[in-house]
Amino acid sequence: MEKKESGIGFFEKYLTVWVILCMVIGVLIGRYLSFIPEFLGRFEYYNVSLPIAVLIWLMIYPMMLKVDFQSVKNVGKTPKGLFVTWICNWLIKPFTMFAIASLFFYTVFKNLIPAELARDYLAGAVLLGAAPCTAMVFVWSHLTRGNPAYTVVQVATNDLIILVAFTPIVMFLLGIGGITIPWSTLILSVVLFVVIPLSGGAITRNIIIKNKGEDYFTNTFIPKWNNVTIAGLLVTLIIIFSFQGYVILENPLHIVLIAVPLTLQTFLIFFIAYFASRILKLPHDIAAPAGMIGASNFFELAVAVAIALFGTQSPVALATIVGVLVEVPVMLVLVRIANNTKRWFVK
Repeated sequence: MEKKESGIGFFEKYLTVWVILCMVIGVLIGRYLSFIPEFLGRFEYYNVSLPIAVLIWLMIYPMMLKVDFQSVKNVGKTPKGLFVTWICNWLIKPFTMFAIASLFFYTVFKNLIPAELARDYLAGAVLLGAAPCTAMVFVWSHLTRGNPAYTVVQVATNDLIILVAFTPIVMFLLGIGGITIPWSTLILSVVLFVVIPLSGGAITRNIIIKNKGEDYFTNTFIPKWNNVTIAGLLVTLIIIFSFQGYVILENPLHIVLIAVPLTLQTFLIFFIAYFASRILKLPHDIAAPAGMIGASNFFELAVAVAIALFGTQSPVALATIVGVLVEVPVMLVLVRIANNTKRWFVK
């Protein structure tokens, strides 16, 4: 397993450690250098922090470069794995996330989390549940020796579905949760953080491959961006945690409490997709990525929308950040499980 995990980048492998460090640094800045978040807070447009918007673009753009939309043409040849991905991601995951998070925040942790904070944390959980992974799944697929071409198709079609399904699902679930959000704000967030970078990535990909070739694009151009996403994420977290310092210092236990339903949801969705793939007699190199896509989250999008809708100081943003905190260690556990159960699947 150590040999297999060597394929994951240094920053990605220890992402949880970096997130914790960013949380500490951000909280200390908010506590002792409060003029910094106050200054950054001036640069907002319709509740969108401009400095954070730039950093989020740095996070998302490199991921979009990896999406090869030409692969979508071959979807019809092996559709079962895609059906598993689509059904788990869009018909099951958002609603089980809502149910599990509601159970814990409103019932199990009722005496530990005030009702108003519980509603905000639920909103953050819903944003995570409605944003299945589009980038880190390439890492999980690599670690489980997944079929790279099929993984690209899964991710590419997932991105297309996000464009039409993310907004209505979030609106529906947050409406149930007692939160009313204008359609225009949420749609604007999806356009800013999905449509535009996705288009930019596709255009860049086509230009580079046309002029330099696919080998150069894959082996030279893409690696140049390897650490940009994580670096952008870490700086973003420092800024967010500097805004969140008061909430964290007042409710440190809440970080752990938020992590509980998010972790349970991750395991649940993985096993639903994984066992569905086994029942359908799919090969392991398709089944493992199918489970990973649903289990992990497009946390960059969730964080971006949380900030755009509720602001950097909202507990909703904090809940989405906890999703980042727990994702890597939990997903590495699932990678180990997938690798140890490869014999369950047809060859």
